[in-house]
Amino acid sequence: MPKAYLIAHIRVHDPEKFEEFKAMSGPAIQQYGGRVLVRNPAPDHREGDLRGLSIVIEFDDIDGARQFYESQEYTAARLVREMAAETDLMLVDGV
Repeated sequence: MPKAYLIAHIRVHDPEKFEEFKAMSGPAIQQYGGRVLVRNPAPDHREGDLRGLSIVIEFDDIDGARQFYESQEYTAARLVREMAAETDLMLVDGV
Protein backbone atom coordinates (compact mmCIF):
# COMPACT_ATOMS: atom_id res chain seq x y z
CA MET A 1 0.00 0.00 0.00
CA PRO A 2 1.50 3.38 -0.95
CA LYS A 3 2.30 6.08 1.57
CA ALA A 4 0.12 9.20 1.66
CA TYR A 5 1.08 12.81 2.03
CA LEU A 6 -0.41 16.02 3.32
CA ILE A 7 0.95 18.87 1.21
CA ALA A 8 0.31 22.47 2.27
CA HIS A 9 1.32 25.99 1.35
CA ILE A 10 0.66 28.38 4.23
CA ARG A 11 0.71 32.18 4.10
CA VAL A 12 1.00 33.39 7.68
CA HIS A 13 -0.38 36.82 8.62
CA ASP A 14 -0.44 36.38 12.43
CA PRO A 15 2.87 34.81 13.55
CA GLU A 16 1.89 34.62 17.25
CA LYS A 17 -1.32 32.76 16.51
CA PHE A 18 0.54 30.52 14.06
CA GLU A 19 2.95 29.51 16.84
CA GLU A 20 -0.12 28.42 18.83
CA PHE A 21 -1.22 26.31 15.85
CA LYS A 22 2.22 24.69 15.61
CA ALA A 23 2.14 23.79 19.31
CA MET A 24 -1.25 22.14 18.83
CA SER A 25 -0.64 20.42 15.51
CA GLY A 26 2.74 18.85 16.30
CA PRO A 27 1.41 16.40 18.90
CA ALA A 28 -1.57 15.56 16.65
CA ILE A 29 0.77 14.78 13.74
CA GLN A 30 2.73 12.38 15.95
CA GLN A 31 -0.40 10.86 17.48
CA TYR A 32 -1.68 9.88 14.02
CA GLY A 33 1.65 8.54 12.79
CA GLY A 34 2.62 11.49 10.62
CA ARG A 35 6.23 12.36 9.85
CA VAL A 36 7.13 15.87 8.76
CA LEU A 37 9.36 15.53 5.70
CA VAL A 38 9.42 19.17 4.58
CA ARG A 39 8.92 22.41 6.49
CA ASN A 40 10.41 25.28 4.54
CA PRO A 41 9.43 28.92 5.19
CA ALA A 42 11.19 30.15 2.04
CA PRO A 43 11.08 27.51 -0.71
CA ASP A 44 12.79 28.07 -4.05
CA HIS A 45 9.57 29.02 -5.83
CA ARG A 46 9.78 28.49 -9.61
CA GLU A 47 6.24 28.37 -11.03
CA GLY A 48 2.63 29.07 -10.09
CA ASP A 49 0.97 31.24 -7.51
CA LEU A 50 1.40 29.21 -4.32
CA ARG A 51 3.56 31.10 -1.85
CA GLY A 52 4.51 30.89 1.80
CA LEU A 53 5.61 28.07 4.06
CA SER A 54 5.70 24.67 2.35
CA ILE A 55 5.05 21.54 4.38
CA VAL A 56 4.90 17.85 3.47
CA ILE A 57 3.81 15.28 6.05
CA GLU A 58 4.01 11.54 5.32
CA PHE A 59 1.46 9.02 6.62
CA ASP A 60 1.46 5.25 6.24
CA ASP A 61 -1.64 5.39 4.02
CA ILE A 62 -4.42 7.69 2.87
CA ASP A 63 -6.77 6.46 5.59
CA GLY A 64 -4.25 7.53 8.24
CA ALA A 65 -3.89 10.94 6.59
CA ARG A 66 -7.66 11.36 6.57
CA GLN A 67 -7.99 10.23 10.18
CA PHE A 68 -5.41 12.85 11.16
CA TYR A 69 -7.06 15.64 9.17
CA GLU A 70 -10.53 14.82 10.49
CA SER A 71 -9.43 14.21 14.09
CA GLN A 72 -10.66 16.34 16.98
CA GLU A 73 -7.06 17.25 17.80
CA TYR A 74 -6.24 18.56 14.35
CA THR A 75 -9.64 20.19 13.89
CA ALA A 76 -8.97 22.30 17.00
CA ALA A 77 -5.51 23.22 15.66
CA ARG A 78 -6.90 23.97 12.21
CA LEU A 79 -9.39 26.48 13.65
CA VAL A 80 -6.44 28.35 15.19
CA ARG A 81 -4.49 28.14 11.93
CA GLU A 82 -7.43 29.59 10.01
CA MET A 83 -7.21 32.70 12.21
CA ALA A 84 -3.46 33.00 11.57
CA ALA A 85 -2.99 32.12 7.91
CA GLU A 86 -4.39 31.35 4.49
CA THR A 87 -3.72 27.77 3.46
CA ASP A 88 -3.82 25.54 0.39
CA LEU A 89 -3.81 21.91 1.56
CA MET A 90 -4.30 18.52 -0.06
CA LEU A 91 -4.03 14.85 0.84
CA VAL A 92 -2.47 12.68 -1.87
CA ASP A 93 -1.50 9.03 -2.37
CA GLY A 94 2.14 8.28 -2.99
CA VAL A 95 3.32 6.06 -5.85
